[in-house]
Amino acid sequence: QVQLVESGGGLVQPGGSLRLSCAASGRIFSINSMGWYRQAPGMQRELVASIPSGGSTNYADSVKGRFTISRDNAKNTVYLQMNTLKPEDTAVYYCNAAVRTTPWGTPRDYWGQGTQVTVSS
Repeated sequence: QVQLVESGGGLVQPGGSLRLSCAASGRIFSINSMGWYRQAPGMQRELVASIPSGGSTNYADSVKGRFTISRDNAKNTVYLQMNTLKPEDTAVYYCNAAVRTTPWGTPRDYWGQGTQVTVSS
């Protein structure tokens, strides 16, 4: 019913930048929070940043001051601008959205397929 499609991952040198995008489509009445998670090999998935439909953003301590999350509600799209990338940022990055598909329904979590970000010289 709802699809999240990510783009923008790739290989970048330490200190470089990447911008991830995630577009939601399908049966969408409204989207509450949107966010980015990441999972490195052998590690649990962790929250990187989140942004509600209104209100302040939230960041993991490890990315504060380097990453910026934003969203375009008209396009149902969330972005993650990643600057000053470090090797420890290497992971698969997943987009998440809490979507209401009907006016009376409760929001449900949807996930993208993931995009690889590799920071290496």
